[in-house]
Amino acid sequence: MSGLPVLGAGGWGTALAVNAARNGPVRLWARRADFARTLAEGRVNAEYLPGVTLPAGLEVTAHLGEAITDAPFALVVVPSVGVPELLAALPRDLGVVLCAKGLAPDGGQLSVLARQLGFTRVAVLSGPNHAEEIGRGLPAATVVASRDGGFARSVQAALMTPGLRVYTSDDETGVELGGVLKNVMAVAAGLVDGLNLGDNAKSALITRGLREMNRYLTALGAREETVYGLSGLGDLVATATSRHSRNRAAGEAIARGEHPGQGGKVVEGLRTAGLLDAWAAAHGHDLPIVRAVAHVTRGEWTPQDGVARLMEREAKPEQH
Repeated sequence: MSGLPVLGAGGWGTALAVNAARNGPVRLWARRADFARTLAEGRVNAEYLPGVTLPAGLEVTAHLGEAITDAPFALVVVPSVGVPELLAALPRDLGVVLCAKGLAPDGGQLSVLARQLGFTRVAVLSGPNHAEEIGRGLPAATVVASRDGGFARSVQAALMTPGLRVYTSDDETGVELGGVLKNVMAVAAGLVDGLNLGDNAKSALITRGLREMNRYLTALGAREETVYGLSGLGDLVATATSRHSRNRAAGEAIARGEHPGQGGKVVEGLRTAGLLDAWAAAHGHDLPIVRAVAHVTRGEWTPQDGVARLMEREAKPEQH
């Protein structure tokens, strides 16, 4: 068995595997053996990416060692809560491309965790990329960021296809955390949708959310141009407006008094809001939208309370 390992057979992992298989062999690893068999035999991921056929060059396995044999690097495409356990099981000489848009258990970056565990070739992948569209080959663009430019270019070559344009960056922090924070803003956008507050409110939310993202990311060393690029503004627009966005849909469900879950799919923004709110409080940073989403998702404020507190903040210049 040979090919690019894609570790994680959810919707995003399957879409990345299908895309990469347009360039050559791919090994898609599924944690559950029964699920791996279903994918291998049925050639479709009906649970997470229905309607997309798995191409002939894509092999499926439930054996992690088999998936990564002789591979220079692997795409790690499991939810953020599962990344530490998966990294711990991988050899440290394997390059890892982190594709989850979430934080480590301590609220830190997954890329930092990977280096702490001894990985020397680390990259992050992020951008306005809905699995439902990438899997179908619709035009899209993404960013792979790494301190190691050669490694970033290797990942770029493996994933660049006629349907997916891949850019490289050395701003690892900006690319990784842009994908993290925009999920919280998308939950907030969903709250606006669920409360039927209108286009003016949603436009204002997205714009001020971008400003909040810029404050947070640059405080941690990211470059401002990254915030306004594909992995920041681009991903924010896609996630806050798309019918495919599970974070936006979760916010809408909460506003309507419904359960925010989506058939067992992970909604990263719900967990991330609390972690970022705690970080902001500990470091004296003003992240009002993050704070409102955290309080609403914990049930401490109603969605209406969250909107009212944002609208009643002190008057100030737009740029200050």
